[in-house]
Amino acid sequence: MKKLTRAEEEIMQAAWALGECTVGDIRTYLETQLQLPKPAQSTVSTVARILLEKGFLEHRAYGRTFVYSPRVSKEDYSRQSIKQLVSDYFGGSANRLVSFLVKQEDLSLEELNRLVEKLDPDQKSKP
Repeated sequence: MKKLTRAEEEIMQAAWALGECTVGDIRTYLETQLQLPKPAQSTVSTVARILLEKGFLEHRAYGRTFVYSPRVSKEDYSRQSIKQLVSDYFGGSANRLVSFLVKQEDLSLEELNRLVEKLDPDQKSKP
């Protein structure tokens, strides 16, 4: 799966949230939900076309308007992005990632314990 640029990810955020959407819907979402300056219609159209070529979006014609929808789920893209992040920055070790988050105080001990419980429900009953 190809990595997306920031602009491509922003448009995919809109597509994932909206499901089926037009360029106008995407522009409004970026402005109102992501608090970004409203991009030009031509910019969104160009990035959407690139996402079509990369296989992230699909479209159908509705009159003279294209209606876009995601072909790649947010979960699939997130999973692949995190795998790539762990590989690129933490030598493929999820342990190093978690250790980094704890050291940066981005992950509290309580949050870490909740994660362990989710991964191993039997952990709760252990002393």
